[in-house]
Amino acid sequence: MNIENPALLHLLWVAPVFGAVLYVYWQWRTRTLRQLGSSQLAERLLLGFSVRRFAGKAVMYGLAMVLIALAIANPQQAVQVTPPAQKSADVLIALDISQSMLATDEKPNRLETAKVFIQKLVQSLDDDRIGLIFFAGDAYAQMPLSSDHSALLTFVRNANPNFTTEQGSNLASAFELTGRLFGAGESTAGRALVLVSDGENHTGEAVRRAREVHEKGVEIHTVSVGTSVGATIPLGGREMKRDFSGQVVRTSANTALLRELAQTGGGKTFEASDPGAVPQLTQAIGRLQQKAVEAKSYTEYVSWYQWLVLPAILLLLLEQLLWWKRKS
Repeated sequence: MNIENPALLHLLWVAPVFGAVLYVYWQWRTRTLRQLGSSQLAERLLLGFSVRRFAGKAVMYGLAMVLIALAIANPQQAVQVTPPAQKSADVLIALDISQSMLATDEKPNRLETAKVFIQKLVQSLDDDRIGLIFFAGDAYAQMPLSSDHSALLTFVRNANPNFTTEQGSNLASAFELTGRLFGAGESTAGRALVLVSDGENHTGEAVRRAREVHEKGVEIHTVSVGTSVGATIPLGGREMKRDFSGQVVRTSANTALLRELAQTGGGKTFEASDPGAVPQLTQAIGRLQQKAVEAKSYTEYVSWYQWLVLPAILLLLLEQLLWWKRKS
């Protein structure tokens, strides 16, 4: 038990004060009656007076005051509350934030199209734990596996190539980090990686790394952003990305590589611009083995004041209904 307002327990002093007042009154009453000099006269003056009823009324009134004082202090019972377990899978989303994602063959560009796709996907995965990886020339964990989807979407909305100083497209680094993040926990839930990228890759280890991740029980799905026609990469204003020889760089989506990665990882390939991609991917993730993820329990305090006020009111009513004289 816990007292919400322990300082108000000083109100209990009203009970001994009330008892002291009654004691002083009874002593005064006894002395006064003795001064009459005749017990018969005292009995005639107090005809029908009942000492038991008088004492009963005093006890009821005193007990009611004690209960009211305790109710004001508000006793509380600490109850451990554990929210119901939810069925959940673990999903990592790896978002490509390299400069090639600024290409405008998707409107307004590939990165913004990828953000819209991820937002729709996260909203459809209500009960799943989701983590977020950003990668370009290297990969890093932006958010660990969590049920806080609103925070994840905030990171996604703010994503841009300036988040990393190491430019390039290193898909292998995203798979390597995925293996470390999933391997760090003891979760038995179904696990999936959703790789959202244009498929550009400047290293040759992506397929091997994807195979290693899949061997750890991770299902890999890829989402292609961009077109095979390709486009230039604007860097701000009229400036375009150029190579070392000064030529304007033109980038196109490598859907063949993304398809191979998905096949290696036991998953499927989707296109970010396809309206049916999100429900299909959600259905694929829903088939994963799921487990019960217990939410963090917390302590809740249940107030008991009402159970004290009710008998106090009843005692006060009985005290008023009980007359101090006998009917006879």
